[in-house]
Amino acid sequence: MTSLLVLGGARSGKSAYAQRRCEDQGRSRVYIATAQAKDEEMADRISRHRADRVAGWTTIEEPIDLLQAIRQATRYADAILVDCLTLWLSNLMLEDHPIAVAREELAEAVRQVTVPLVLIANEVGMGIVPENALARRFRDEAGWLNQRIAAVAREVVLVTAGLPLRLKG
Repeated sequence: MTSLLVLGGARSGKSAYAQRRCEDQGRSRVYIATAQAKDEEMADRISRHRADRVAGWTTIEEPIDLLQAIRQATRYADAILVDCLTLWLSNLMLEDHPIAVAREELAEAVRQVTVPLVLIANEVGMGIVPENALARRFRDEAGWLNQRIAAVAREVVLVTAGLPLRLKG
C-alpha cells in the first residue's frame, strides 16, 4: 500500500478501518488531524479519536496546510493517516482558499508519496440536494475532491456499517 483513500458516511467505521490499515504498516505512525475544536461537541470527538489510538502515533494538527504536514511526516513516519479531507475542505472554504488549486496540489502529493498514506473522506453526495448555495457548493467540492484523490490513490475503499468494500486496487 502506498496510498489509500477511505470513504464513508458519518459513523460508518472508516476511521477505525483506516487506523487498522496504518497500524499494519509499521511502528512510527503519524496522524494528521484537520479538525478544529471550535465547540464542545467537536472537542469531544477529537478526544475520542485520540483515545482510540494505541501507542506509536504522533499527532500533527494542521487544519489548512495539509501538504506541509504530509511532507513533514514523510521524513520519519512508517505510515501517515490524514483524518479527514472533508474537514480540510471545509477549513479551506471558510478561509476562501482556491479549492481547485489545493485539490490538484494534494493529488500530486498523493501521486508522489513514498510512505504509506491513508486519507479519510466523507461521502456526502448520496443524500438530498442541500437547500442553500453554500451547502450545495460544499457537496460539489467534496465530490470533486473525492473523485480526484480516488483517481490517483492506488487503493480506494468504501466503508459502510463497519464493512469495507474495495472499489480500487
